[in-house]
Amino acid sequence: MDIDVLNMFLVAGGTLLVPILAFVTSFLLWPAALINIYYWYWRRALGMQVKYSSYGNYQFCYTSRGKPGNKPSVLMLHGFSAHKDMWLSVVKFLPKNLHLVCVDMPGHEGTTRSPLDDYSISGQVKRIHQFVESIGLNKKPFHLVGTSMGGNVAGVYAAQYPTDISSLTLICPAGLDYPNDSTFLKHLKGLEKSSPDDQRIPLIPSTATEMQEMLRLCSFVRFKIPQQVLQGLVDVRIPHNEFYRRLFLALVDEKSRHSLHENMGKIVAPTQIIWGKQDQVLDVSGTEVLAGSIRGCQVEILENCGHSVVMERPRKSAKLMADFLSSLQSTENNKKHD
Repeated sequence: MDIDVLNMFLVAGGTLLVPILAFVTSFLLWPAALINIYYWYWRRALGMQVKYSSYGNYQFCYTSRGKPGNKPSVLMLHGFSAHKDMWLSVVKFLPKNLHLVCVDMPGHEGTTRSPLDDYSISGQVKRIHQFVESIGLNKKPFHLVGTSMGGNVAGVYAAQYPTDISSLTLICPAGLDYPNDSTFLKHLKGLEKSSPDDQRIPLIPSTATEMQEMLRLCSFVRFKIPQQVLQGLVDVRIPHNEFYRRLFLALVDEKSRHSLHENMGKIVAPTQIIWGKQDQVLDVSGTEVLAGSIRGCQVEILENCGHSVVMERPRKSAKLMADFLSSLQSTENNKKHD
């Protein structure tokens, strides 16, 4: 989602006050144009390089830092209507000796968008496997991270390509049959009953007011956001809304709706589950479903946190992932010494 833009001054930490004030002034006047500058700055500051790879005629856009080494590489999959740069707030707190790769999911940002492509979860899993092969990431097993839609894709990927995966982190993943309906799912069901022809989807805003409602839905933290900023965030998204609608319909179709649920029993990699307790998009009861099916998985429920876990709690998310990877490395080293 777009909450990471709202964290920029917290991350900036007061350095270079005059340039930042100038940036703020420009942001209020031309918010949509300057959002890209914000991402460019933090990619540069964090050493994340934009790269491209191809699989046949299909192009993937991704960012990376570091090189493959003794530790598993980390591939991160973003959620619905987001992009690779949503992970920057987490990258800031991850160890610099990790090889990190953040890819734009199929149809998003710099990755190919085709009306002929299959945007179901199984279709996206195939595309991500093509990406992995195109950069040779699976020469050694890697750690896979996914949030929301990306969590659904990551879980199914781990089930279908087990030899590629050393370990798995799922952050409030979609694709489950949740014991409890979330606020978002209740809203969608209400729309279907009251007005079947109503095509409004809360995750696809087209006005500043709808943008604010989406942010409230996705985040437990309540931000006071200037109207100009909200409009800028909407302006960036509007050209892509037709694609987002098509993608959303593919995700809620019977073919994809419960993809993770149908595949979770096949996941054999060590798995970590992270979920915001106050998630209004995908109910936290999903942790019970995964814990009951994935043997030995670790569950972390974050208090005072909504669906946008990596945006609301980036430091905590990074620490949980880093600690999980360290514990697996320690276990592996102990086995070698036995």
